[in-house]
Amino acid sequence: MKIYLSSLLIATMLFFSCQSSNSQTENGSPTIVDAKTFADLLKTKSDAQIVDVRTPGEFSGGYIAGAMNLDYNGDDYARQVASLDKSKTVLIYCLSGGRSGSAAKEMRKNGFKEVIELQGGTLAWSKAGMALEGGKAKQPGIDLKTFQQSIQTNETHLVDFYAPWCAPCKKMKPMLDEIEKEYAGKVIVHRINVDENQELAKAMNVEILPTLKIFKGGSEIWTQKGVVEKSEIIKGLQ
Repeated sequence: MKIYLSSLLIATMLFFSCQSSNSQTENGSPTIVDAKTFADLLKTKSDAQIVDVRTPGEFSGGYIAGAMNLDYNGDDYARQVASLDKSKTVLIYCLSGGRSGSAAKEMRKNGFKEVIELQGGTLAWSKAGMALEGGKAKQPGIDLKTFQQSIQTNETHLVDFYAPWCAPCKKMKPMLDEIEKEYAGKVIVHRINVDENQELAKAMNVEILPTLKIFKGGSEIWTQKGVVEKSEIIKGLQ
C-alpha cells in the first residue's frame, strides 16, 4: 500500500510539473496571456519582436502597433521566421489564437527562447477596448440591428461564424450544407465571415472559430465553440 501511494504521489507530482512546463517559458514567464497583460508586455519588453501571423488582407484591416506580418499560411513564412532573432522575446498573435498557437509551438520547438501568445487574438484585443493601428477604411459589414432583425422569423436560425482561412471552419462547411438541405423550410443557415464582420463578431462574443449559434424567435438557445459533430447540431435544432 505504501509503495502504491508513493507511486501515485510521484505520478501526480509529475503530471502537475508537466502542466506547469506547458504554460510557462524557460525563464518562468507565461506562454499565453490576456489582452491587458499582452499590452503591458509591449511596453516593458521594448526589444520584443511583435509577430502577426494573419493574412496580409487581415493585417491591412488593422494590426497591433509595431507588429510585422508573417502570414502563417504564406509561401514565405518559413524564411521570414528564420530571419527572427531566437534570443529575443516574440509576442505573437492572430485573429482568435489558433494560428498563433501553432506558430508559437513550432518556434519554441525550434529554439526560440521566449514566445508569448495573445489569448483570443485580435478578437479578444478589440473586446478589451484595445486599438488596432493602420486599419483601412472598409465596409462595416452586418450591423447588430440588421443581424437581430434577420433572426426574428418563425424559422430556426443556425449561424456559423467562420473565416476563409480557418481549417476547422472548412471542415464544418459540408455538414452545415447537409443540414441546410435536410431542414429546408425549417432551418435557415447563416454563414458570417468574421474577417468582414468583426464588429458583429465582437458583439456576439465570438472569440473562437468556428462558433455556431442557434436562435429561435430571436433568442439564442444554443452555442458551440470549435468543431462539433453533426448529431450535436441536430440536437440543438430540436
